Amino acid sequence: MTYEIAQLKLPLSYGQDALCAEAARRLRVPASAIESCCLKRRAVDARRKQDVHFVCTASVTLRPGVHVRESVLQKAGARAEKPYAYAIPSGRPLPHRPVVAGMGPGGLFAALLLAKAGMRPVVFERGAPVEERRKDVEAFWKTGVLAPDSNVQFGEGGAGTFSDGKLNTGTKDPRIRHVLETFVRAGAPDAILWEAKPHIGTDYLPQVVRNLRREILALGGEVHFHTAVERLHFAADGTLTALTLRRPNGAREEYPCSHLVLAVGHSARDTFASLLQAGVLLEPKPFAVGVRIEHLQERIDAAQYGPAAGHPALGAADYKLAVHMPDGRGVYTFCMCPGGTVVAAASEPGRVVTNGMSCFARDGQNANAALLVGLTPDDFPDTTPLGGIRLQRSLEEAAFSAGGGAFLAPAQRVGDFQNAVPTTRFGSVKPSYSRGVRGADLHDCLPRFLTDALAFGLQQMGRRLQGFDDPDAVLTAVESRSSSPVRIVRGKDGAALGHPGLYPCGEGAGYAGGITSAAVDGLRCAEAILRGPSTEHFPTK
Repeated sequence: MTYEIAQLKLPLSYGQDALCAEAARRLRVPASAIESCCLKRRAVDARRKQDVHFVCTASVTLRPGVHVRESVLQKAGARAEKPYAYAIPSGRPLPHRPVVAGMGPGGLFAALLLAKAGMRPVVFERGAPVEERRKDVEAFWKTGVLAPDSNVQFGEGGAGTFSDGKLNTGTKDPRIRHVLETFVRAGAPDAILWEAKPHIGTDYLPQVVRNLRREILALGGEVHFHTAVERLHFAADGTLTALTLRRPNGAREEYPCSHLVLAVGHSARDTFASLLQAGVLLEPKPFAVGVRIEHLQERIDAAQYGPAAGHPALGAADYKLAVHMPDGRGVYTFCMCPGGTVVAAASEPGRVVTNGMSCFARDGQNANAALLVGLTPDDFPDTTPLGGIRLQRSLEEAAFSAGGGAFLAPAQRVGDFQNAVPTTRFGSVKPSYSRGVRGADLHDCLPRFLTDALAFGLQQMGRRLQGFDDPDAVLTAVESRSSSPVRIVRGKDGAALGHPGLYPCGEGAGYAGGITSAAVDGLRCAEAILRGPSTEHFPTK
């Protein structure tokens, strides 16, 4: 019999024998009664700085003939383990091969599932394959020469490829296990299967993405890079009939299509405008903007782990903070990258965008995170579905100007920000933004409601995490692509309202908030195509 046992308290230096011994103690059996014991989940408990330890969940198989009373199982927090296996739905005849637009996590997992079901999907990606894309991104960081369709936002792997590769999510969907197992088979570290806050790291992600693409091709799929979906064509009843493609040589081509997974990412602004013009129902949605904040990683470690900071089993500490202003507006940290760097993430000329990135080892000098302020459509400059994009662009243009051009970013010490004076010299925390920074006063390029909210957040968060409001911490503007400001409205069957065959997917469509949730949404969309019209009860908000 196999049981899952949670809440196993173990020291930082524990080994496999200690895990088995603790599981045996909880089950009140000798260690010899355990046939196998493997780690299923591990989290750090640092609530008491003098007793930082791991809290683990283990999968324990008892030897044949060993029985444990039900009362002992209940007291031990043990339950019979139910094996999980993702079932691939059967395909069905379609008028044309299914198409996937975009090769971020949503598009990748939709295409992979369709390929496994024998549907031979065709994938169109406006950007470059990950090998070429990586060179384009590194060239941009070095020279400031931006490739509009091959950058941090666009290209194989999506925006998450140049990030920390965080896989934690608030989603409880059982498909998450399948997503993680797929990543491991594609080359991700197997630690993502049991870490409470799993991450792949930007150094592993290109290999993982490349291997997923190879699997799609091996199963009969096609992948076309440097090919943008410019326009969707619909019949009089709203049914999808064709796509207009822009090929690598700039030529336009009409391509027949009856089923499309639209997974174009949160920065596909031209696609949103085209959909609106074609009559697809879009609505503005809440999102958040702000800055990147950087601290010395060793100080975050000390604040989170106390005397245990630096223990090799712990690695770099992270944090997650959130507060609310008196008027209810939220200020929070997001996409925290321990031991990472701040990167230039623009996808349009004349606009500065920041993001965070770290490798799997998370061994850089600085910690960084987005420090964001929640916005609602009431904050947008107009009431159209694209009002949030207009706000994003205005902030990005202001940051570009404040940085002095060439995609340099404006940056300011927290102490100077609190006193509203320009930064002329940085202290113990050196900005890591990949294009370089210009000392500035962020009050000059961010609107008053944002700077007031950021000041409030710094003050309150400094009370919750020692050193968060360190005067030498660095703020770099602007973090504007935390999520999509647009939602493509879809029904409970997953199709866009009034447009059968069109499946808006992932972050860009407004239905995901990270790599894992986007991948899960890609699976849902592919399942809907395979099974046909139904009431799958897709998330519609």
